[in-house]
Amino acid sequence: MIFDRKKKSNDELIAIYKELLLPRMIEEKMLILLRQGRISKWFSGIGQEAVAVGATLALDADEYIMPMHRNLGVFTGRKMPLDKLFMQWQGSKEGYSKGRERSFHFGSNAHHICGMISHLGPQLAIADGIALAHQLRKENKVSLAFSGDGATSEGDFHEALNVAAVWHLPVIFVIENNGYGLSTPSSEQFICKQIADKGIGYGMKAITIDGNNILEVLDEIKKAKAYCIQDQKPILVECMTFRMRGHEEASGVKYVPKELFDIWGKKDPLMNYENFLKKEKVLSDKEIQTIREEIKTHIEQSIERGFNVEPIVANTAEEIHDVYAPSSTITTATEHLPKKELKLIQAITEGMEESMKRYDNLILMGQDIAEYGGAFKVTEGFVEKFGKERVRNTPLCESAIIGSALGLSIKGFKSMMEMQFADFATVGFNQIINNLAKIYYRWGQQADVVVRMPTGGGVGAGPFHSQSNEAWFTHTPGLKVVYPSTPEDAKGLLIAAFEDPNPVLFFEHKALYRSVSGLVPEGYYTIEIGKAKHVQAGEDISIITYGAGVHWAVEYAKAHPDYSIDILDLRTLLPLDYDAIRDSVMRTGKVLLLHEDCLTGGIGGEIAAWISEHCFTSLDAPIIRCASLDTPVPFAIELEKNFMAKSRLDECVERLMSF
Repeated sequence: MIFDRKKKSNDELIAIYKELLLPRMIEEKMLILLRQGRISKWFSGIGQEAVAVGATLALDADEYIMPMHRNLGVFTGRKMPLDKLFMQWQGSKEGYSKGRERSFHFGSNAHHICGMISHLGPQLAIADGIALAHQLRKENKVSLAFSGDGATSEGDFHEALNVAAVWHLPVIFVIENNGYGLSTPSSEQFICKQIADKGIGYGMKAITIDGNNILEVLDEIKKAKAYCIQDQKPILVECMTFRMRGHEEASGVKYVPKELFDIWGKKDPLMNYENFLKKEKVLSDKEIQTIREEIKTHIEQSIERGFNVEPIVANTAEEIHDVYAPSSTITTATEHLPKKELKLIQAITEGMEESMKRYDNLILMGQDIAEYGGAFKVTEGFVEKFGKERVRNTPLCESAIIGSALGLSIKGFKSMMEMQFADFATVGFNQIINNLAKIYYRWGQQADVVVRMPTGGGVGAGPFHSQSNEAWFTHTPGLKVVYPSTPEDAKGLLIAAFEDPNPVLFFEHKALYRSVSGLVPEGYYTIEIGKAKHVQAGEDISIITYGAGVHWAVEYAKAHPDYSIDILDLRTLLPLDYDAIRDSVMRTGKVLLLHEDCLTGGIGGEIAAWISEHCFTSLDAPIIRCASLDTPVPFAIELEKNFMAKSRLDECVERLMSF
């Protein structure tokens, strides 16, 4: 191994040595603690420390890094207090995630580190978003994301690289090629000779370096950073390395040929660099021993403080409270505002336009939303008003764009991603469920993101453009799910969604876009998320519904004046307005839950269970659900009409009235 010190002073070389030695000695101690049963799990990076340490030292302290399991050198390189790291690894309340996360699945904005999730690939798209924020602010900064060789087969890897290349983002993608994805060798993961070849395929610069040579890693990442900033382009840096332990300690290393340990043992990054320093007479054996003793003392003292904390005690109220970032948005008075007749789609456009004027840090992203104006023309004319930097066409990379939106949020931006059809959320599901929804609970980072979801059937669009999939998301704590039925509510709730620092899925029924009109206040106003609307009072039965169901219920009530029907529009499905639901039940004692979603697993089942548990004594009849068939949404109009819950509304009402 050849080390090129260039013009680095002895003090600089020694500082690098200490940075490389610290994570190695921590790991050696952690393996002892693991054998003693004092910790439960550990992912070792022994043998590949030079990658994390070198990359971290090459960046400024305020440039974000997205690390992985084996990147302890990132956390120590950013000078995170070691005692607090031990608290984190022990699941202590005093750690970085209040005991809610394991090992390196956490972040710290103070140290400009974004915590990973177990799905690995989604981290890369977050780096895209952070780099975009740098670009928008004209900052000469980069973001850096780590990935293992195994994760380069994931779709998120390819989407993130494509978006970074297309948008010319200053991102450094560091791939630690240690030859294995858990136990599967690289030869069974991909067929290209080098992972760097994948970067070239996306039109970006890509290099392969010796990941065990700390000075080479440091110098090459510095050069990569300069390139990204000067050319405003991404780069892929493949670091050839090897882990000398198993994927995690319980997995062992039997699947690795013994000769590889012999080969890579001679390439040990710490041993080789230490020998280089002795050869250069930068350090003597005695000085090395002194440094080791100092670090050992630091580790032992940190462990003592880290273990000397009170056992964690669960606090249910705090756990629930910390799922959402605080939001102060309320329903604003609109009596004084002039009103005009708008279609629902026009009200949504106005809501976005008002928010774009209010927040100059709000970025809109989606397929075809710029010059074309989006599939439904919701953003038509926005490019002329707000420019292409803020109204951005995206590649067909739903997962990467949601991840980029989260990256923007980490840097203090607001963002909206238009899911061209709500059906397409499946290809961004992981980012929504595991990144957006959980990040605030995990380490206090807001996800100030709105995902607009054109949804619903009734337009003959078939199984993949007509699904009502809102219930997929109401099961996920940390998300807010909004579903307006009128133009006034659509505008006010959308503005409120942009104000809210939490991730909001905003469902818009396509069939209502141009078929429903109403008076809408002009200017900027909000409707509080989580509050239902009492549409009309009644005494015979309650129809609790949302979206198109509201219009079906009103239409039915007008056609059946002999029935006194109480109609409640939920407007928000997560969180639900349980007070309004209870009030409606108490007004009539008979409840019909109506939604376009399929019957099984629809939110009507959850509401029915809550009413049975909390309002049983107010019921005069069984709760009845009126929902669509448990089939995919068919294409032929007659089949779709039969599928829809509306076709069974009369039957359900009559059945309820018969009690």
